[in-house]
Amino acid sequence: MERSDLLQHVAGVADRMGLRYFVTGSTATIYYGEPRLTNDIDVVADLDESRVVEFCRQFPATEFYVSEPAAIDAVRRRSQFSIIHPVSGLKLDVIVPEKSLFNQSRFSRRRRIRTADDGEAWFASPEDAILKKLEFYREGGSEKHLRDIPGILKTSNSQLDNGYIEHWANDLGLADIWNAVMQRAAES
Repeated sequence: MERSDLLQHVAGVADRMGLRYFVTGSTATIYYGEPRLTNDIDVVADLDESRVVEFCRQFPATEFYVSEPAAIDAVRRRSQFSIIHPVSGLKLDVIVPEKSLFNQSRFSRRRRIRTADDGEAWFASPEDAILKKLEFYREGGSEKHLRDIPGILKTSNSQLDNGYIEHWANDLGLADIWNAVMQRAAES
């Protein structure tokens, strides 16, 4: 299984089940920016407890590893759980978002995108992908999150809604990091 196969599998499952979802993280920043290596796909899914077992069963045990109890717990706690394809080493992180104005905004701004293999999936907007990278950097300090942002700025800058980014960067306490990223981009 290739990353594109896993992406199409999860998109197909969510679409058939009528779940609101979008691809985020490195997969989204690669689409909007520059390629880099990653073995995981991050998907934000509006999954409730009544549907989590049905969702998990769409990833058969003969091909995937997923813990239904861990998935149920993640839905209850509004956190995340993983689905692993052991043969390929690929991992799908399913993120169950907390209820917030920012997450409502992210769902309203998602984009239906044709993927490289002629499939389709919902993706986070490039602005929201940037904001989450800033947030991940703040939480963990990993420079890889900041390295993804210049690729988006370089590739999608003329189409970015900088006012939206600035609004949410201020609201989420990310303005200092965003300003430092913009300063670094201006210098290079």
